Amino acid sequence: MIFVYLFITFFEIGIFGFGGGYGMLSLIQTETVLHHCWLTSAEFTNIVAISQMTPGPIGINSATYCGYAAAHNAGYSGMMAVLGSAVATFALVLPSLILMILISKMFLKHINSPIVKNIFEGLRPAVVGLLAAATLLLMNKENFSSMTDDPWRFWISVGIFLATFVGTMYLKINPIRMIGYAAFAGFFLLY
Repeated sequence: MIFVYLFITFFEIGIFGFGGGYGMLSLIQTETVLHHCWLTSAEFTNIVAISQMTPGPIGINSATYCGYAAAHNAGYSGMMAVLGSAVATFALVLPSLILMILISKMFLKHINSPIVKNIFEGLRPAVVGLLAAATLLLMNKENFSSMTDDPWRFWISVGIFLATFVGTMYLKINPIRMIGYAAFAGFFLLY
């Protein structure tokens, strides 16, 4: 029965997940952790970290890992847990596939229409909001600790975050290099 719920949940996320994978993270977290309780917050944070490190879009990677973890946590193992990841991934991608097939012909015909331009103008604030929600989602106790529990880890995490932000935004250091620098710093300073 979990496979039906996985399909419905990730199909809905695929429909409303504007802004790409990072925009989908807050929707995925709300559904898998808060609404259905398939994952813990710590498990979801680990899934996001793994999704960022593996090749491919983060939204699809997250759906794949969440589907597997949800099926595994529901008592399925082996190929049945893999089926959970396949169902979640397929359900997340299916709305985009259907919409792109339906819209592609009409979009090319009406690309210069004022209505189409206004629709895309209206979607921009929604995308910014979803990306901001994803950023705030990752700024939690699992990633930054807290000043009362572990002040050293908290301030080192904040320092690495700020150094990465300054390095990519102002010093124009390649983000891939900054990820490597942050991982190196985190490894030696936090463990």
